[in-house]
Amino acid sequence: MHTQTSSRKAIWLWGVAPLIALIAIITVITKLGTGVEEKQAAPIEILDIQRIVIQDEGFQVSVLNSGPKAVTIAQVIVDDAFWNASFSPSDTLERFDSATIHIPYPWVEGDPHAIKLITSNGLIFTGEVAAAMKTPEADANRLLQYALIGFYVGVVPVGLGLLWFPFMRRFSIKGTQAILAFTIGLLFFLAIDTLQEGLELGAEAPGVFQGTGLVWFGLILSFLFLTAVDQSGKRKGSAKAEESGKRVAFKIAGGIGLHNLGEGLAIGAAFAAGESALGTFLIIGFTLHNITEGVGIAAPLLKDAPKWQTFLSLTCVAGAPAILGTWAGGFVFNDTLAALFFGIGAGAIIQVIMVIGRMIMRDAQRFELASVSWRNFAGFTLGVALMYATALLVNF
Repeated sequence: MHTQTSSRKAIWLWGVAPLIALIAIITVITKLGTGVEEKQAAPIEILDIQRIVIQDEGFQVSVLNSGPKAVTIAQVIVDDAFWNASFSPSDTLERFDSATIHIPYPWVEGDPHAIKLITSNGLIFTGEVAAAMKTPEADANRLLQYALIGFYVGVVPVGLGLLWFPFMRRFSIKGTQAILAFTIGLLFFLAIDTLQEGLELGAEAPGVFQGTGLVWFGLILSFLFLTAVDQSGKRKGSAKAEESGKRVAFKIAGGIGLHNLGEGLAIGAAFAAGESALGTFLIIGFTLHNITEGVGIAAPLLKDAPKWQTFLSLTCVAGAPAILGTWAGGFVFNDTLAALFFGIGAGAIIQVIMVIGRMIMRDAQRFELASVSWRNFAGFTLGVALMYATALLVNF
């Protein structure tokens, strides 16, 4: 017994010893340095201008120090003129510190403005205001307005698409297979679009947060998580779980909901920046674009007899995130978190594509049909083409 206890202690010692040694080495390097005495040619300072809020009294600029060393903001220039400014909490930012700069400037509505921040080492960081307009405040009226926008963009079109369910129930097994292939086409386009949007936002995020990497991490982790959930159900003997059209429909709705969250972010950010015309254009385009999503959500339910409560829940899961996205985009938009959410959404959509693909192949074997027939190919192509055509209403 004593021998076993000593053996366990020895094993734990071998497991902890490398970590202790690693901590000791890092401590020595931090305290004593590397021995290289050469100075850097230029100071390393990174100041990220995260948001510019426009109020009646001037600008409020939110900044983040994402560099390795402290940064002191020495001067502020607005439209090529030096300007007084106050800093909260301080004009010196340690690593990962954030601050708000209050600039009492007589801005002109509709005019562009450039704000430059000069550090004590002479580095310049610039923020642009394309067209000055007072930033909306998060009051009850504005929250309700943004909620209605998200409702129009997300909930209404998805619900209208689900109304095609009785019509689709009349299709034969071959027609049902084509509808499922059509759904894969829709989701394939959404996955590519979501990934592209995420990478664009990731490139705008502070470099220290690895925005583009977060997109890929979110994609892979969400894909593996949903796959593990499916396989866990199989191990527990839940064979019906994989075949349940209701479960697949909710997974589709969840993936589309994350995509619609991103659409809400774009709309809210447009209105917050004062680009009302762009925001209205996005509302119309996304509404037309999202009607087809309801068809894709309803496709796995064609063999079931769902109740109206199921359709209501699916509509909320897929459409309601657009409301949250509009709020976030209008009031607290963050490039880093948005990039992560887009990655998670892309991974979820890709995993759902695999699930529907297995459904098509399983039914094809059961009814002795070709899993990749001309009918299914046409359905897939139509799904991609339809999403591409409606996306042209948004991208210009």
